Amino acid sequence: MLNALEVITTVIVGVMVGVEFAVAFVMNRILDALPEDSGQLGKAHGGRMLGAVMPVWYITSLILVAVWAVAGWDHHGTGLVVTAGALLLLSVVMSLLLLVPINNRNKTWTPENRPADWKEQLNRWERFHYARVAVIIGAFTLLVAALA
Repeated sequence: MLNALEVITTVIVGVMVGVEFAVAFVMNRILDALPEDSGQLGKAHGGRMLGAVMPVWYITSLILVAVWAVAGWDHHGTGLVVTAGALLLLSVVMSLLLLVPINNRNKTWTPENRPADWKEQLNRWERFHYARVAVIIGAFTLLVAALA
């Protein structure tokens, strides 16, 4: 049973990392290259869509890692799992304090109502997102190492 939990948790966290990596390094570049207001409208739509899904994904990942750490307390790699959990917790805190407030504003913006500093706010979100991606890649790497 522990083996199944380890694999399921690693896959769920790994796919989450892949989605967030793609947002940072693929989707944002695509949206930025679109003409006129299309990129900003696309980011607003992405903020609404992923803003609804990602909180559940992050919390589920954190819970699964916590269950893995408790269930496998006497097994090899538990320290790595606990550290991965701490990194996932950090990513949730980063999200709540840094990214969500910007996303909550962005998802309501249109070309008619966006603030004058909208580009600066989206650039700030991207910088915070890059840091969060690095944190969750670290967590994923530790989970994979714990399996070895």
